[in-house]
Amino acid sequence: MAELKVKTRQTGATATLGRTGFPHVTSVTGGEIDIVTSPSQPGFNPLDLLYSSLSACLVLSARMAASSLGVLDKLTEVTAVVTGEKATEGLSRVEKFNIAFTIKGDFSDDIRNAIAHAAEDEICTVSNTIRGNPQFSTTISG
Repeated sequence: MAELKVKTRQTGATATLGRTGFPHVTSVTGGEIDIVTSPSQPGFNPLDLLYSSLSACLVLSARMAASSLGVLDKLTEVTAVVTGEKATEGLSRVEKFNIAFTIKGDFSDDIRNAIAHAAEDEICTVSNTIRGNPQFSTTISG
C-alpha cells in the first residue's frame, strides 16, 4: 500500500462536571458535546463516544485505503457500525469490539476486504491505539 500523507492538528478534550448535572466536553478545536448518563436520555454517553471515535476513524481510514489502492473513484459510501461487549469479570472495560463494515461501490470482495483490513489494521489511529497498550501520564491539582 502507498505511504499516506499525515496532516497533524491539535487534538484533545476537556470534560467539566459540577456537583450536579452532566459532563460537558469541549475539544481544543472548539467542538462541544454534552454527555448523558441515563439509558433513556438521547445523546452520547462515554461508551458511545468510544464507539463513535472508532467508527468515525474507521470510515475515514477506509476512504484513505480506497485512495491508496487506487479505487476511490468506485467508492460510493462506507459505513462502520461499532458496538461492544463489556467484560463480566475484572475491571470495568470493553472486552470485545464488534465492527460491521459496509463498503458500497463497484468492488470485488477481495478489494472490500483489503479496504477494511487496511483501515482497521494499518491506518486508523483509534483502532491502533485500542489494540496497543498506551501509557497514561496523569497530573493532579486542586
